[in-house]
Amino acid sequence: MTTGHDGDERRPTGRRGILGWMLFDWAAQPFFTVITTFVFGPYLVSRMAADPVTGQAAWSYTLTVSGIVIALLSPVLGSIADASGRRKPWIGALAVIQIVSVWMLWYAAPGTSLLLPLTLMVLATVAAEFSIVFNDSMMPSLVPPKEAGRVSNLAWGLGYLGGMVLLIAVVLFFAANPETGLTPLGIAPLFGLNAAMGEDARITGPISAVWYLVFILPMFLFTPDRGRGLSIGRAVRAGFASIGDTIGELKVRRGILRFLVARMVYQDGVNGLLALGGTFAAGMFAWQTMELGIYGIILNIVAIGGCFWASRLDSRLGSKTVVIASLVCLTLATLGIVSTAPGHTLFGLIPLSDEDSGGLFGTAAEKAYIVYGLFIGIAFGPAQASARSYLARSVAPEEAGRYFGLYALTGRATSFAAPLSVGIVTSLTGSAALGMGALVVFLVVGLILLLPTPYPADQPAGRSAKVPPVAFGR
Repeated sequence: MTTGHDGDERRPTGRRGILGWMLFDWAAQPFFTVITTFVFGPYLVSRMAADPVTGQAAWSYTLTVSGIVIALLSPVLGSIADASGRRKPWIGALAVIQIVSVWMLWYAAPGTSLLLPLTLMVLATVAAEFSIVFNDSMMPSLVPPKEAGRVSNLAWGLGYLGGMVLLIAVVLFFAANPETGLTPLGIAPLFGLNAAMGEDARITGPISAVWYLVFILPMFLFTPDRGRGLSIGRAVRAGFASIGDTIGELKVRRGILRFLVARMVYQDGVNGLLALGGTFAAGMFAWQTMELGIYGIILNIVAIGGCFWASRLDSRLGSKTVVIASLVCLTLATLGIVSTAPGHTLFGLIPLSDEDSGGLFGTAAEKAYIVYGLFIGIAFGPAQASARSYLARSVAPEEAGRYFGLYALTGRATSFAAPLSVGIVTSLTGSAALGMGALVVFLVVGLILLLPTPYPADQPAGRSAKVPPVAFGR
């Protein structure tokens, strides 16, 4: 019999139920991989906007609006989820919003107003993040605390694998070389897509919508959703009433409070890096869909390995160690990418040849950028997956919704600060590199705050739980 946070007996969850929960990450991640980071976002910045600086600023402000909405409503939705115990109806309603919004990105043609795609991105991003709150809060009722780190990292790695599979499909079958009009397979893009009209990037909207619709079905079919029988109306009232109690509890659960504050800061940097890294490269090197797609595939291959490796490391050393190591790696990698420009890296300490050897990533600066990107790929999955298991090990199943709501809040409460900082610095200086450099501050400050935090977080500082290795599954 599976045991919860306080040793309470719960019905065991079989492999099929856990796999259904994990497949949510497989379904959800391509939106962030293909739409936000590597294909549609860079397309909007580099091909729809008047110039890359204007595009990056507009994209940053869009992420700011999304972050504010998510921050304000996530704790409320998490508390409602605890009150009703039911997550699937909420995920289903949010899926409708996300699928319709992402599908509509097809109409974001070059020369049209940025207002439509930016509005659709706000709706899709908010729906995607709210769905993650409900899905994450299911984890403590599905797996015992000792397995949380392994299952979380495996699910995250599965998500990156899904994102990579879809990204590979986009690159091989839809992304044409502007000079030849052919994909890397030497064929014309499927459906007669016209790259000059941005159709190679715009098609990712409908494709991602269909992908999400198909692959969230196993979670709905196989994963238990243990409700308390409350109506939606009663659950909403109870959810609102519990928010104040949850915040009041943090006065005595100081370890959780410290963890949430630290995550609030460093996650801003992680979110900004994920959302703006592709657009930054597109603006600097004029990468098109093909180059961005291949870059994304490389990062996702590394990210999958990073998550699978971290799933074992988390079981042996604990979630906190994995998060700290990941933040150090992300900080160094971010410094690397912002220090690189055509002709040099490390802020000019290492000169690089300007010669273009031809083909993909033909300059030395582009190759250096990819090397730094590999370190980002290794670390950004474990930084988030092990943070999720960090909290799952620190709360009971019956309170997971409200605390994962606060978790989403701390991931988004000041999430406008990082993209806003990038947007402001970019606008004021006219330098995308200086704008991206603002992310280092968030990563470093969050790391400093996390170091003295206990693990699990719901215990006095100075104590640390020993986490034995465990085998996945029953």
